[in-house]
Amino acid sequence: MVTQLSQYLPVLMLLALALLFAFGMLGFSVLVGKRGRRTPVKDSPYECGIAAVKRPGTRLGMRFYLVAMLFILFDIEVVFLYPWAVVYRDMLADHANLIFGSMLTFLGVLFVGYLYLVRKRAFDWKN
Repeated sequence: MVTQLSQYLPVLMLLALALLFAFGMLGFSVLVGKRGRRTPVKDSPYECGIAAVKRPGTRLGMRFYLVAMLFILFDIEVVFLYPWAVVYRDMLADHANLIFGSMLTFLGVLFVGYLYLVRKRAFDWKN
C-alpha cells in the first residue's frame, strides 16, 4: 500500500538534488576560481570594445517613478474586475442589484481617483 507521503519522495529527492547542485557549483567556483586584484578597468562595463561615454545608471526623474506607481495601481485595480466578471452571471439570479451596485461603486471610486490625478497633473511627463 502506497501512502500519500511516499508519493512526495521523488519531489523531495529532486529538491535535494537541485539544492546540492546549486550550492555545489557555488562552492566549486570558490575553490577553483582565481582570486585576483580587481582594477577599475576590470570593473568597467564592456561595450563592444568602445569605452563607456557616460556613467552607467543614470538617474531618472521623480515623475517617472510616480507615473510607474500610478500605472501599477490602476493595473491592479483593473485586475479586480476579472473575478467580478466571472461570477457576474451566476450571482445575477440571486443578487442582481447588489453585484451591479458594488461594481458601480468600485468604478466610481476609481474614476474619482483618476480625475483627481488628472487635475493634479500627475500624468504630465514634461512638468
